[in-house]
Amino acid sequence: MAPNDPIDPTIRLAISRWPDDAPRGAVTAFCTEYKISRKTFYKLRKIAVDEGPAAVLEPKSRRPHTSPSKITDDKVYQALNVRDTLKESGADYGPISVFDKMTDMGLTEPASIASLGRIFRNTGAAPEQPQKKPRSAYKRFVYPAPNCMWQIDGTERYLANGRICVIFQLVDDHSRLALASHVDTGETARGALAVVSKAIAAHGVPQKFLSDNGTAFNSSRRGWTTQLMSYLAPMGVTMVTGKPASPTTQGKNERFHQTLFKWLDKRDDPDSIAGMQALVDEFDQWYNTERRHQSLTFTDGDGRTRRMTPQQAWEATPVAGPPKPMAPVVPIVIEQPPTEFDLPGWQDNLQQSMQHGTTGVTRVTRNLNGTPVRKVEDSGYATRHVSARGYASFRGVRFQMGSRHARSEVKVAWDPEFIVFAEMDGTVIVAHEHPPEGTTYVSNGVPQGRPQKTVKPQDSGEVSPKS
Repeated sequence: MAPNDPIDPTIRLAISRWPDDAPRGAVTAFCTEYKISRKTFYKLRKIAVDEGPAAVLEPKSRRPHTSPSKITDDKVYQALNVRDTLKESGADYGPISVFDKMTDMGLTEPASIASLGRIFRNTGAAPEQPQKKPRSAYKRFVYPAPNCMWQIDGTERYLANGRICVIFQLVDDHSRLALASHVDTGETARGALAVVSKAIAAHGVPQKFLSDNGTAFNSSRRGWTTQLMSYLAPMGVTMVTGKPASPTTQGKNERFHQTLFKWLDKRDDPDSIAGMQALVDEFDQWYNTERRHQSLTFTDGDGRTRRMTPQQAWEATPVAGPPKPMAPVVPIVIEQPPTEFDLPGWQDNLQQSMQHGTTGVTRVTRNLNGTPVRKVEDSGYATRHVSARGYASFRGVRFQMGSRHARSEVKVAWDPEFIVFAEMDGTVIVAHEHPPEGTTYVSNGVPQGRPQKTVKPQDSGEVSPKS
């Protein structure tokens, strides 16, 4: 019989009827046969003598007479009120967050985190979530000091007028500090440069820089060089990308988005980019200086584990020094054979159009075979946004730019004969003659999808059968 197992009722009955003149050794033989201790036997025998045989038949309660650590109704009421307040403000309201908030409020001896979890479950404030049980083998990876690694990502948010904006968020891997945020019309290279330059001016140059494989951040896996890569490379910053279609590599930033959205959901959405920027700046201030981060812990003087804010974590560890700048690289110019898009004078025409842009007047003429073609009287210049599928629209026609330029801004310049699309720095992407009347789509000549594998030619000779 295990020490804590209840004693069988038949054994209790036998002890209650134990004769006073039992022979010597009978108690030892009885305890050995029923696997109970002599101490237990004499304890029950004493109860039978003092309180009567009936008192032995039912086990007594093991509940302690006093419970100094019992949570009073006042503490339960305080914990539920703090949880509701955090929930209404858009902050995290789990047991850990409630415990930290009650500690900051100076409430004497708040209930433990485990006790708060039981309170929320027993009162129905929080449902059971067995899928969220802790992983015993989990160990969080973090860089040893601030500025060792920065992470960037962008997330979409609807404005009050129904338009979509993109919020760039830049976070430090070690301290989880919100380094800078920037709101733009799309996930553009312009927005990425703006948020990174703002963070470098305020916090210095990082040693490493992590992002996904977006065209606004890092396209090294595609063999391209983005504007952000060109900006950080001369400073000696090592740029790292996550595995394609695997956002868990940027898990810290993804969790950062969740905290931002929970906070924004409790506030009215603005109807302008400037209004959203002011709201995000307010969030960053609250996130850095008021919200204690659950992954940033320290041990206080009493040996208890406490959490701190990202700003406290940033100040607790010396900032890592900037990387060594790279030596200037002399670009190697490779002469390319002329193509059908190398039109004479187009670079000068594009630069002139960028300086003296005009709207242009559309007219319809006919080419040599009589097909109506849309023409313009003079040269013009404009800016177009490339869609997520790589299309830019001009005068009712969709022109394919390719996935490389998706969600970016391009320049379009035209004259009476041709239309030219170029990157924001003036690099020509593609050039076309004005399409025939009625055309709605013009390809760039590159097939969509992955390139087909080249099949090696087979030998023309006959293969002898196996012997």
